This record gives sequence, structure tokens and C-alpha cells, in this order.
Amino acid sequence: MADLDKLDKQILSVLMQDANKPYTDIAKKLYVSGGTIHVRMRKLKEMGIVEGANLTINYEKLGYDIVAFLGIYLDKSSLYDDVSLYLEKIPEIVGAHYTTGLYNIFAKIVCRDTNHLRDVLHDKIQRIPGIQRTETFISLQESINRPVNILEKEG
Repeated sequence: MADLDKLDKQILSVLMQDANKPYTDIAKKLYVSGGTIHVRMRKLKEMGIVEGANLTINYEKLGYDIVAFLGIYLDKSSLYDDVSLYLEKIPEIVGAHYTTGLYNIFAKIVCRDTNHLRDVLHDKIQRIPGIQRTETFISLQESINRPVNILEKEG
């Protein structure tokens, strides 16, 4: 684990809740200078702890009504890297994990509707060499989507 002090964790915690929070506001909240926040953030980026910033998008408001999860069975586990390269090229796939258990890959996919989902599954995903079959789980509602609480006491 990286060598972070309490201030580093506090800065990260604030930004994990609101990545748009100005450094000056964070500095006031944590009783340090704005320059300190800038220096610490540069250090966290150099350490590879902060890798960028993301927007949280409400896909439904953009016309994407289906969120689904795909359990992907591969012909052989050794095909994971090759299959992942194909999956990266499919814009509807917004996340994928190499997993233990029943599936070799568990992926998250966002589509406009069930027809779009069917087309992506049939025309893109199931044609990838090395994929044996898929199992689809449609999300009816997301209950929890939050960052890890890194300020919790360890131990």
C-alpha cells in the first residue's frame, strides 16, 4: 500500500465525493493552503493513485434505458487478453473484469433498448473468437454506487 498520511486521505475522500470541488474549497475545509492541495495532488498523480477524473453520467437521460451485466464464458482462460482487446472496441461495454467463478469475464454494458442490446450481443460480442457463450443479466435498478470510504479506521 502507498505511504499516505491523513491529509492525503482526506483530500482523496473529498474529491471522491465531488471531483469538481475546487482546490481552494478543499484547502479551507481541511485548514491548509491551496498550494498544499496542489502539491499533494501532484504527488498522488505521480504515485499513480490518482489516474484521472470521470464524469458520472445519467445514461437514461441520454436515451440509454438498458444496463446489463454479461457473464462471458471463454473457450480457454488463456484467451482473456485476446478477447479483452475485442471487447475494448465495443463502445457499449463500459466495464469488464477478469473473474473467478462461473464466468471468465464479467462485463457491464449500456444500450438504448432491448433491440440494441440484442444487436450488440448477436452482432458484436458473440462473434468474438474465443467466446464460447454469454449469460445476460438486465439491471432493473442501481441501489448503490459509491466510492470506498478510505477514512475508515483500519483494523
